[in-house]
Amino acid sequence: MKYYIEITLIENSGINLFSLWSKVFQQIHLGLVEMQDDQGRVPIGVSFPEYVAGDTYSVIGGKLRLFATDEATLAKFDAAKWLSRLSDYVHCTSIRAVPEKLMGYALYQREQPKTNKERLARRYAKRHAISYDAALLHYGEMAYKNIASPFIRLQSLSGGQTFCLWIKKSVVAAPSGGAYSSYGLSSLTTVPEF
Repeated sequence: MKYYIEITLIENSGINLFSLWSKVFQQIHLGLVEMQDDQGRVPIGVSFPEYVAGDTYSVIGGKLRLFATDEATLAKFDAAKWLSRLSDYVHCTSIRAVPEKLMGYALYQREQPKTNKERLARRYAKRHAISYDAALLHYGEMAYKNIASPFIRLQSLSGGQTFCLWIKKSVVAAPSGGAYSSYGLSSLTTVPEF
């Protein structure tokens, strides 16, 4: 990843940072969907430079970076266009070269916690053709698992329901190339940290 755009979220009395993340990331996701290839891979990755991980909770901060291997990819994405209706709440930099001096590399990946036993039971019942009550017994002793990763609440445009996009950061020693999901996340492809 050689080029990036930095987006700063600007909260005010009308909208808090949590709500603003939902609106901004929904638009970024829509733009990344437009950039997908035939296999659903996207050439743009994201990072959250103010991400802070804790034992009981983490915060995502107020900045987002979009990375690509070349300027043309970021120009084609046109972040300002996708965020135009939120222009009072975001600041987008121009396309910049990634600095040569880096702190390292990180993976930002989607984390899908298995914490809701009712949801898991419904899914299990459907897959195994058993009753919901029988499936619920299967998960009866399941302990609650606290998830420390931060999330962005999004709305599914296909189903209409809201969901949490949990984002896990892992610091890694060396860069790895590849593609990203339509959220700009990957469990294999790194982004630079600076």
